[in-house]
Amino acid sequence: MSNEPVFVGLDCSTHGAKAIAWSLQGEPKAQASSSFPLHNPHAGFWEQDPRDWLEASQRVLSQIARELGPRVAAIAITHQRETIVGVDDAGSPVRPGIVWMDERSRDDVQHLRQVVGADSFHAITGKPLSLTPSISKILWVRRSEPDFFQRIERWLDVHAWLVRHFTGQDVTAVGSADPMGLIDISLGQWDDGLLAVAGLDQRSVPRLVPSGHIVGKLTNQQASVMGFPFPIPIVATAGDGQVAALGAGIRDLRTAYMNLGTAIVAGVVSRTAWKDLAFRTMVGAESGTYLLESDLKGGTFCIDWLSHKLLNGRVGVPQLEQNAASIRPGSEGLMWVPYLATAMNPYWDDNASGLVVGLRGDHGPAHIFRAILEGIAFEQRLQLEGIERVSHERIEIVRVLGGGAQSDLWCQILADVLNRPVVRTKQPETTSLGAAMLAAITLSALPSLSEAIHEMSKEDKAFEPGTSKDLYARLYSEVYSHLYPSVRTSMSNLTKILRNP
Repeated sequence: MSNEPVFVGLDCSTHGAKAIAWSLQGEPKAQASSSFPLHNPHAGFWEQDPRDWLEASQRVLSQIARELGPRVAAIAITHQRETIVGVDDAGSPVRPGIVWMDERSRDDVQHLRQVVGADSFHAITGKPLSLTPSISKILWVRRSEPDFFQRIERWLDVHAWLVRHFTGQDVTAVGSADPMGLIDISLGQWDDGLLAVAGLDQRSVPRLVPSGHIVGKLTNQQASVMGFPFPIPIVATAGDGQVAALGAGIRDLRTAYMNLGTAIVAGVVSRTAWKDLAFRTMVGAESGTYLLESDLKGGTFCIDWLSHKLLNGRVGVPQLEQNAASIRPGSEGLMWVPYLATAMNPYWDDNASGLVVGLRGDHGPAHIFRAILEGIAFEQRLQLEGIERVSHERIEIVRVLGGGAQSDLWCQILADVLNRPVVRTKQPETTSLGAAMLAAITLSALPSLSEAIHEMSKEDKAFEPGTSKDLYARLYSEVYSHLYPSVRTSMSNLTKILRNP
């Protein structure tokens, strides 16, 4: 029906903002996207201008307003995680935002190890101590840019930044702030001890609300700028990883989701906040749940590296994939370890970097491409097995989503390597969908999360393990699982020597 309400999931991710208006049947009725730059001013430094997040979000919402404005019942915000910005008392950014993949704060991680302790940090936050949580980035600004640090009135995640500009409210969701590494995960509150270590207090951070909470409405000014006929309710959700799990219909330990994006984020949903080095424990998008999450920073980031950095764009990804499909499983002896942006679980090694093993003169770009797909699949097996070990539940099926999930070749490789069915979600944009589902429940358009999943989250093509599964099992157990541990000490020495020649 033309007057049926729609619910907009706004996803402000690493490379741009995307808004999709969803029906209550889980069908996209309008969508818009707008990219913004990712700056790399120095080796290991990754930054963005927060004003780009806002302007891109306004652009995509303006397009939705032009197409479906009167039908929009709510806007739900999800976002890239661990990315932060410090603002002054007028709400203006004091310096560029620091992005989740940033590596500048190695010394600050060591400081946290000394003053807090890795075990204590893990117990409080559910996150093993590494470069990823935002707390070390805040410490870097405090140590390296003290004048900027003194001018910062509030530290905001991407969700808090957008909510402040959309509604005028200084608030964020627990699931949005949780990845910062400043939340006591068992209480769902800012931890005063960790705030103090970072030189902050409760006045330095936004107020917390649960996922699925209406944080306000678009101000009249913002509604006018975007072209909505009236102020629209804004619903808080959580970070993109937690919300993507919800959009994929994941609510238990036996079904995993896997987002094949710039980073590969996968996991299962638990009612228990288990903590182990095999994963990181995140506050779930559904109240009362936790996401046992694996995170590989080198996902399609590795493919981008091959296409843009190594090949200078001369060979496109579709051509690489077509050529790689004719190469036999095992990439003719080439193996890839995808740590181009350090290693999170299970090693939590900020000195890690990528490995190419078995390289010979007869290998070409297509071999490297296939080896990347296989290497990421091997890594996902390593990570999912770690989750199974702790939860004591076998993951029976994996639902894949994101841009990489559109590759039949990659999905089949995953099914063969993981030796379990891999099912593509009907809608690749499950992050936006999960946010919209929460908005629909919050506004009582659907009675429960179970009903929202039933109505809005659908499956598409399934890939069963094939004849290559036995070969991949040997390659995994006899080669891949030992590769990184065997060179870890040398890799650490290499990093230390280059940093301190």
